Amino acid sequence: MPNDPIDSNQQPISDDQELAKVLAGVNQQADDSADAGAATVLPPTDGSATATTTDEPVIPEPTPVVEEPVVTPTPPVVTASPAASGELDAVKQEALSELRPLVDKLDVAPEEKFDTYLLLLRSTDDKALITPAHEAAKAIADEARRAQALLDIIKEIDFLSQNQQ
Repeated sequence: MPNDPIDSNQQPISDDQELAKVLAGVNQQADDSADAGAATVLPPTDGSATATTTDEPVIPEPTPVVEEPVVTPTPPVVTASPAASGELDAVKQEALSELRPLVDKLDVAPEEKFDTYLLLLRSTDDKALITPAHEAAKAIADEARRAQALLDIIKEIDFLSQNQQ
């Protein structure tokens, strides 16, 4: 019979038409079994105790996927040895002393020039840098950024004044 499932004792199908018949029979059997399971009992929507059936399949609500947080281990903090930190401090001091006379030659926006002066001022506590930093702050076009720069100058003056006492 062409609609029976093929078992290992049957001859292989060599004709395309016979193959099509077998596949049609398999598809029909799958459709019939799907239709048989499609009738579903639904709860009443009007509050009554009467159950209703429908031929439409009920699609279940998808289960929310809960992703586990990815925990990335933090690498251990490596502190510089006293010799290495001393070398770094020496290089920093040398770079600061080399940068100081070159700041006026920088071709950068006034904001960047101010930030450079502020870095030098905070690194060296040299009061002689307050005036050029103030001039760079006054040259900043954006009023909000200029106001912040002027506040930074005032804070640095207060800090240096307190350390002097």
